Amino acid sequence: MMYAIIEANGKQIWVQPGKFYDLHYIHANPGDIIKFNRVLLINQKGKILIGNPCLASTYIKAKVLKHLLGSKVTVFKMKPKKNTRSKKGYRQKLTRLLVQEIVS
Repeated sequence: MMYAIIEANGKQIWVQPGKFYDLHYIHANPGDIIKFNRVLLINQKGKILIGNPCLASTYIKAKVLKHLLGSKVTVFKMKPKKNTRSKKGYRQKLTRLLVQEIVS
């Protein structure tokens, strides 16, 4: 089992080749190939390499599948005895990526 831990959009994500992940919106078109250079840890057949903070000359190739919206978050604010109510909804923009390979 091969996996890596990368840093993308300020978050650390455990990725494996052949699987897809939803990340915060990335400015790329569907079908584009992107590279993640900030690889923090990599496990290749039981051999673990840890970066300080990142591994040099190691990157992740991923393909942008599509852009989508996350689940809805409802924000409701109310002040008692003031007859003030505010209800708002929000959906985060996401990008679905397919991790193609881990290059080390």
